[in-house]
Amino acid sequence: MNKKNYLKLAKNSADIQIAELKKVKKIFNNSFIKAVDLILNCKGKVICAGIGKSGLIARKVSATFSSVGIPSFFCDPAQALHGDMGQIEKKDILIIFSYSGNTAELTNMLRYANRFRIKIIGIASKPDSILLKASDIKLILPKVKESDVTEMVPTSSTSITLLLGDCLATTVMHQKKFSKEKFKVFHPGGNIGRTLLLSKDIMLTGKKIPIINYKKNLNEALKIMTQKKLGVVVVLKKKFIMGLITDGDLRREIKFKDISKNKNLLNFITKNPLVVNENMPAQKALAIMNEKQITSLLIVADKDLKKSNKTLKGIIHIHQLLQSGIK
Repeated sequence: MNKKNYLKLAKNSADIQIAELKKVKKIFNNSFIKAVDLILNCKGKVICAGIGKSGLIARKVSATFSSVGIPSFFCDPAQALHGDMGQIEKKDILIIFSYSGNTAELTNMLRYANRFRIKIIGIASKPDSILLKASDIKLILPKVKESDVTEMVPTSSTSITLLLGDCLATTVMHQKKFSKEKFKVFHPGGNIGRTLLLSKDIMLTGKKIPIINYKKNLNEALKIMTQKKLGVVVVLKKKFIMGLITDGDLRREIKFKDISKNKNLLNFITKNPLVVNENMPAQKALAIMNEKQITSLLIVADKDLKKSNKTLKGIIHIHQLLQSGIK
């Protein structure tokens, strides 16, 4: 077989699935509205269940709900027969995934839920299936063409099921006014967490900031710069930023003149140094440092950014950003 045909086959499979996924809009009806309302008003947990490939989808959808602050977990219907049913309470709701809706392992879970009047959102393709007959809210998946050569391997059918689960989650997110700030709380680590970090999450504060009063002399500034190991000293007048002295500034001065007799700090400061607000994304702060070819940024409160007198809240060094995984 011509290996170039591999790409043609892959593109054909993708085209079929993309076309079939558009059918998900057929499910956006009154039943979908009821499902969203049920999830929004749930006083307990959103429990997702399924067997086989539907189980994998249920795990992913449950993880999505959890990641946006909706208590959720996956329950394997087969394992539930051996004691896991005890995790399901009356105030919970069940979202059960099964493309056929007739998976035998679901029977006992459905009986348990119906017995204790636990609400069920059933997701399946056959209206007369055991799952949808037992469900309070029925989300009927449309018939789709599978994208493999036999048109039998679950491909388009699993994709559209996952898409429906994601649509439920994102609709609930929107109604709950879920923000980036809230998302960061549930994703403190990994690439997502790093992307959402703000300058104030990383900046050095308090005694870790190399600061000096403008009336002090150069020797004291050098001592602080050495102790804090950031290569800078922030010069303050009262609590306001007057300027900045960097080790680079001093090296350039030493190269051309004797500074031993000129110890007035004001002769060495860079006035009006670059400052950024505390809510600036850390990634943007790093981009500014790279663009300006500097190693530190001073951080101020949003309300002070446009003021002539700015109160220092913190400082970020490029090493902190890199150590935090910011790129």
